[in-house]
Amino acid sequence: MPYLLAITVLWAFSFSLIGVYLAGQVDPWFSVFIRIILATLVFLPFIRFNNISNPLRVKLMAIGAVQLGLMYVFYYHSFLYLTVPEVLLFTIVTPVYITLLNDILDRSFNGKFFISALLAVAGALAIRFENITSDFVIGLVLVQGANLCFAIGQVTYKRLIHKIGDVKQHEIFGWFFIGAAIVATSTYALFGDPEKLPTTTTQWSVLIYLGFIASGIGYFIWNKGATLVDVGSLAVMNNLLVPTGILVNVLIWNKDADLLRLLFGACIIVCALLINAKWSYKKI
Repeated sequence: MPYLLAITVLWAFSFSLIGVYLAGQVDPWFSVFIRIILATLVFLPFIRFNNISNPLRVKLMAIGAVQLGLMYVFYYHSFLYLTVPEVLLFTIVTPVYITLLNDILDRSFNGKFFISALLAVAGALAIRFENITSDFVIGLVLVQGANLCFAIGQVTYKRLIHKIGDVKQHEIFGWFFIGAAIVATSTYALFGDPEKLPTTTTQWSVLIYLGFIASGIGYFIWNKGATLVDVGSLAVMNNLLVPTGILVNVLIWNKDADLLRLLFGACIIVCALLINAKWSYKKI
């Protein structure tokens, strides 16, 4: 849980940094490309090329291609249609995807995990429920695409590490980023606009921070943390990003938000964590 909490705080800044400094100003295909390439560079010095089977490499690359590569494609474009709080709000479905996907793979239905995830969704809904923009449908579809990719990656990585057993994850995580880099490079080559590259020091600084820190270090620690908690806790922790992200957006960039709703919703999410902790009986 400490791993997930630490990255929740770290990622809380990413939403606002993208929405304020990059969305609509820098080509989103380039933003995805440079962020993933920088993240890949972080783990190249540690990557294990020998004593790792080809099937394991392919699986790690596939997970990275979906969880990071495809997710970022949906995620960055959603900021063209939605505000930062709206993007945060629409991520509330991720816990349900995580819980249901895990149940599908287990060919079972764990009602307790599902209830804790739904309670977390209720807490996120309580935080910000307002009139949506005219681009709601497009924005919602894009965010849900990102949510689904993120959920698939977390669940499959967690199950893969559990299956292979004792392994130094930092030595194999580079393959995760290589898979994502293939997607990012391909999409930028096909759809990128070279006329909309970063033009200011601030934009480059944001991209460098998001690449090396938020993605490079953040995704490794998050996925490692995902392997250490049960599925219910993982689902709930995904929604803790909503109140922390909105709080950062309010305190630093002075966006309008109902602080009482924020506090109320955060309390519900904490209750979901406590209930899930009481019900948890296995780690997978």
